[in-house]
Amino acid sequence: MSAVEPTSASVAMRDVEPVPGARKPDPILVAEDIRRRFGGLTAVDVDHLEVQRGVITALIGPNGAGKTTFFNLLTGFDKPDSGRWTFDGTDLMGVPAHKVARHGMVRTFQLTKSLARLSVLENVKLGATGQRGERMFVSLVKPLWKAQEAEIERRAEELLVRFKLDHMRDELASSLSGGQRKLLEMARALMVEPAMVMLDEPMAGVNPALTQSLLGHVKGLREMGMTVMFVEHDMDVVHDISDWVVVMGEGRIIAEGTPDQISANQAVIDAYLGAHHDAPLTVEEERAQLAEAEAAIEAEDARDPEREEGDDA
Repeated sequence: MSAVEPTSASVAMRDVEPVPGARKPDPILVAEDIRRRFGGLTAVDVDHLEVQRGVITALIGPNGAGKTTFFNLLTGFDKPDSGRWTFDGTDLMGVPAHKVARHGMVRTFQLTKSLARLSVLENVKLGATGQRGERMFVSLVKPLWKAQEAEIERRAEELLVRFKLDHMRDELASSLSGGQRKLLEMARALMVEPAMVMLDEPMAGVNPALTQSLLGHVKGLREMGMTVMFVEHDMDVVHDISDWVVVMGEGRIIAEGTPDQISANQAVIDAYLGAHHDAPLTVEEERAQLAEAEAAIEAEDARDPEREEGDDA
């Protein structure tokens, strides 16, 4: 049996050091000193992160690690307290979400945001940028936007075929299943013709029958030359489709590497399961746990004196 040929993405990442903030050979996204606080809580505290062009990067971490907040900051849906980031050489600090999309970086959401009372086709067409017919006075002169509208509809129908939603083109978006809405949102994002797609838990709530289809579509984005970064909790999915993995814990980047390297990383294991989760207790730790258990029993007896009397009997 012949050996599996390495992908161009795996070749690009082959010599990257598996450490937090690792330098990449051709980063499309570079973030520096990103901080976001909510009251006394620091949700994001990222010193340095680079995302390699043309690869699929998974962003993982325990619940509350700051992954979605970090996505929101990079895509203009939230503002950091400090920091800066560039996308394909352009400074995006302070750029609103709709202009970030025009620069070629689009995102999807964990909770899909389709317009329920519009058709599936209309939802996809909304993703196209620079539509002349959206301007008030131009919209009154049909010849000025008719040809562009036809081109937008052609592209939208091609995407519906690609995502196997063409049979529902005229149905209301509200009639779609959760998995179909994920596909619809991805199709709408591709109408922007982006250089980078950011997916927030694309497999969440998806029927297992559609999971493989979604995974195939994500891999297809890389094959089309796009960069993909996605948030995911399922490590089987991460191993299946990602070339590189970034791990967040308590707002910080605590590890980077290939899926195999991350699976064996002690810092990642501790972040998910707790430090020393499989280490034997010291004498001091055993005494502390015993004292805590005895205190809990005494407190329970104090709340329920009849129980103590019953024990004496």
